[in-house]
Amino acid sequence: MKKIKLICIFILYISTCISQNVLIPGENEFDKKWMSNSVSEMVYLAIKEGKQIEIGSFNIEITTKRNAFSVFTRLQFLNSDDKWMDTSIADINTFKPLYRSSFSKDRDFVIRYSKDISGYYNDKQTKKRKVVKEQVKIQFFDFYIYPYLLGLLPLSAGYKKDLMVYDYKPENASNIQKTRIEEVKSNVYTSSLTGEHKVWQVTVFEETTKDRYQYFIDKDTRRIWKIEISAKGQQLMLLNKEADYNPFTNKFDKEQTMKLIKDGTSVISGQVFARDNHNDGMLKGMAVLNVNKKQFARAGTNIVLIPYTEFFKEWLQLNESARKKGRRIPLPQDAAACIKTTTVYDNDGHFEFVNLMPGDYLVYTEFGYIHTGIKTEVIGYTDTYINGMFQGSRENTSSYGYSSNASASVKKIVTITQEGENVSVKLKKTL
Repeated sequence: MKKIKLICIFILYISTCISQNVLIPGENEFDKKWMSNSVSEMVYLAIKEGKQIEIGSFNIEITTKRNAFSVFTRLQFLNSDDKWMDTSIADINTFKPLYRSSFSKDRDFVIRYSKDISGYYNDKQTKKRKVVKEQVKIQFFDFYIYPYLLGLLPLSAGYKKDLMVYDYKPENASNIQKTRIEEVKSNVYTSSLTGEHKVWQVTVFEETTKDRYQYFIDKDTRRIWKIEISAKGQQLMLLNKEADYNPFTNKFDKEQTMKLIKDGTSVISGQVFARDNHNDGMLKGMAVLNVNKKQFARAGTNIVLIPYTEFFKEWLQLNESARKKGRRIPLPQDAAACIKTTTVYDNDGHFEFVNLMPGDYLVYTEFGYIHTGIKTEVIGYTDTYINGMFQGSRENTSSYGYSSNASASVKKIVTITQEGENVSVKLKKTL
């Protein structure tokens, strides 16, 4: 009798330990201070032979209203009309699942969680529709929503937990699976826009699929910066595009800026070339001896015109500072649409911008050319003697022409003072 009692106590102890390590809906381990409405976009990459290949974009919207914690996502593949639209909704207080749906070109399914799990799964390839009807007696999270709950946990070095999740697939023997938070440790994520961020690197293993995920979650904001995925022999990655990043103090007015480059009658015309004054050896700096001193930009060379407004001035200044730190500041799409381009139309470097209004403009180009010069080398010395006494020595040199690839970049601020004006400029770079 005593032995049976000890066994029961031991079983109770083991089950208590196991349950303490398993997260279930309704537990107070989730910290709702990290919960907020958000919209983010991630670039979807495949890693092949060490190279990152963009394969799509992943948009995520999280809302916290009407007593629901909702996650809406859209995966759009490049060069394809294939889209995956997914929704997962849970009770905002317990995170108990309420609804799940997924729509793509291959299949649709909708699941409602109540006392029973019910819904349908429509396979568009086989044209078979299956009714989902299931009773589950244990508590679980929806498989699709749990990644967005990780940031609500009290993450710390060495943190471990298991989650029971429900993931419906017609071929599954059981739709309940265990997902393990295997490891949590400190790391640093470096953004090309905002620099270094201290993160929790959270390793998650899905026991059923054998897939492993590495989530890089900001320690201060709980933003997901990066997700590394190892699934079925594939290496994939999602990177946060920071679409909400806005370092500008000046507001951009697209309508007014677009008028500057479209609604005027003024013209900026010009010629772009490099003054190639470069020689080597004794002839260094002696431009008169250069074979082709004036190097014109070839026909087809792109010339860029940027309205030199306060907004664009700030963008250029920000990029100058960011470049020193190895970063760049991208332009918002509306601003990028207001940059005008033209091309050199002949072999003498001529170009034109038309329909411009009075104002300041930054004109910029980069172009390549063939540097042709004269190189001098010392091939020997001649000694001079008078009456048998050494008087001195002089170098014997040989000069020869050579050519090499070279490039030049040039920019200039051009001002149009009145409507209808034709401003002529020379974009030249002295090398």
